[in-house]
Amino acid sequence: MLRNRTVLAAALAMAVGAPAAAQTLDPALKDYKQISGVSGSIKSIGSDTLNNLMTLWAEGFSRMYPNVKIEIEGKGSSTAPPALVAGTAQFGPMSRPMKGAEIDAFEKKYGYKPSAIRGAVDALAVFVHKDNPIRCLSLPQIDAIFSKTRKGGATKDAATWGDVGLTGEWAAKPISLYGRNSASGTYGYFKEVALFNGDYKDSVKEQPGSSTVVQGVASDKFAMGYSGIGYATADVRAVPLSTKTGEPCAPATSEAAYAGDYPLARYLYIYVNVNPNQPLDPARAEFIRYVYSKQGQQAVIKDGYFPVTQAIADEDLKAKKLM
Repeated sequence: MLRNRTVLAAALAMAVGAPAAAQTLDPALKDYKQISGVSGSIKSIGSDTLNNLMTLWAEGFSRMYPNVKIEIEGKGSSTAPPALVAGTAQFGPMSRPMKGAEIDAFEKKYGYKPSAIRGAVDALAVFVHKDNPIRCLSLPQIDAIFSKTRKGGATKDAATWGDVGLTGEWAAKPISLYGRNSASGTYGYFKEVALFNGDYKDSVKEQPGSSTVVQGVASDKFAMGYSGIGYATADVRAVPLSTKTGEPCAPATSEAAYAGDYPLARYLYIYVNVNPNQPLDPARAEFIRYVYSKQGQQAVIKDGYFPVTQAIADEDLKAKKLM
């Protein structure tokens, strides 16, 4: 079911609170304190968007606990729920919330629902080539560009750059579209929010990963693609977006994401099998504590995403009985 985007943005703004400046940690976040007796193995299966960030967290955690073996596989958010159900993964990173059917399958197996932590905030970016002069696009325009159903209300298809206001050499050039494949949580989130649950055009070049979307846009002057802001490079530019046509556009920055002004702001999740009647094993428990430490959230900034606050950390840690 389509969530109301205004309500979602407001909830995100209220929950995240504020690091006020871009790339600034909440000063309440605490240093991670190493403990003794942590060993074992951890496997993460899920989101490509979170693949690099999971790797950074794993590297930092491994420096603390060299006896913990960590393996990370990032092929798309839809691979996380079945891996958690099968028990082949201890962590399931996802760039979208689990769907009802995925939650039901997990609950049928274990008798309780999967548990999520909100490890970072993302501004899902619409990228164009660095030389593209477009300055502002609304979600209905994005819908008209990427979707053949135009459920966002646009009266006509947007197939060329002239259709979204560019002139001169750009006007007649077709917009070359890059996107993710259907295994991706980013594909599903973009479809739900930016395409108003409509259908993608057949001309969208589906890519196996976020980095290849950005590479495609970087190598094609007239291209447009979408991925997490953490995959931005110097060869592409994130277009400021608005929820409605005619409204001011907000950039894909931390300030706009925290304030709820950027319409494609979202949490990045890590799902975990947490038996409410049993304590988490030390390896998983400490990994989650590390994610929510000052060091863990510095890794979020390093990867180009936006850190969460201590309030978010406390809420999720309490839910897992980790504080």
